[in-house]
Amino acid sequence: MIKIYIEINLQLFAGEKTEKATPRRKREARRKGQVIRSNEIVTVLLLTFILLVLKFWLPYLLQEFRNLFVYVLTYAGRELTLIDVVMLLIESLLILVKMLAPILLIALVMGYTANVVQIGFLVTAEPLKMDFTRLNPVKGLQRIFSKRALAELVKTVFKTCLVGFIAFYFLFQQLPRLSTLMYFPVEFSLQTIGEITFTAGWRILIVLAFIAAADYGYQVYEYEKSLKMSKEEIKEELKTEEGDPHLRAERKARQRQMASQRMLQEVPTATVVITNPTHLAIALKYSEKMEVPVVVAKGRDFLAEKIKEVAREHDLVIVEDRNLARLLFYQAEIGMPIPVELYKAVAEVLAYVYRLKGKF
Repeated sequence: MIKIYIEINLQLFAGEKTEKATPRRKREARRKGQVIRSNEIVTVLLLTFILLVLKFWLPYLLQEFRNLFVYVLTYAGRELTLIDVVMLLIESLLILVKMLAPILLIALVMGYTANVVQIGFLVTAEPLKMDFTRLNPVKGLQRIFSKRALAELVKTVFKTCLVGFIAFYFLFQQLPRLSTLMYFPVEFSLQTIGEITFTAGWRILIVLAFIAAADYGYQVYEYEKSLKMSKEEIKEELKTEEGDPHLRAERKARQRQMASQRMLQEVPTATVVITNPTHLAIALKYSEKMEVPVVVAKGRDFLAEKIKEVAREHDLVIVEDRNLARLLFYQAEIGMPIPVELYKAVAEVLAYVYRLKGKF
């Protein structure tokens, strides 16, 4: 039997990007403007706004158009001078601005809101920096014919064809109704056209909403894929973070803060708080089911003040004993029973507490 041995260099696979992006990688990508964003969601929100305008603002717009039409007709049959023409244009523009300015302003706000909802508030000049690699024609062609560009092209063609088909089919169904509008007053005809447009718009909006949901899912997939890291990159990042003294100090500070918060949450369960009385505070817990009192919290200076503050909020007894507080602070550990040599002193304090509470 002939045995064949194949030598595989594992280093060939070390650079493969198979791991999910770390929080640091995502923060760097966000700083560069690389975020999850779907233009389809913006389109859906803007179309929703347009349809709501047609629903509630259309009577006002029709009235303003009527006023504009009447105003223009007042110049009919008159010899217009240059001043008349200028005044006519200015007045017409003012009426149009009065009609459309609120709509355009709200549309801008909606577009901005749609982006903020997706990516949050983000201001970065990174994409505006000069990058000469973008001028490379080879890379430009690679971007044009990339899988992402092809997917965008397919999505655009599919969306256009689908929306066009829905609009054409719906209008085809409405042809008998539209063909009779010439026999009705202009106001009724405009109102009917508005209703047909509104109904067609909502049907298109529902379809676009499904497309937007699918597109957002695809954008999430592409975003996660583009940020994937190799095992070597993750190792290098961990080395960098571990080696950065500022990050180490920040991490330790967070750990101390979390430990302090957990400790302060245990203070309400204490039986007594012993202080020295200004710099040290130790919270002890004891019950009949316990063999030995246990230290649930201790701290100096600011943390001692926080312990006393929580104790006052929960009506705990605070006892001032300089020597005992100092001994407990330096000899007892949080979550552990008190040292044997302090049994007698702590027992006297507990007896005092129980007398105050009327248990003795």
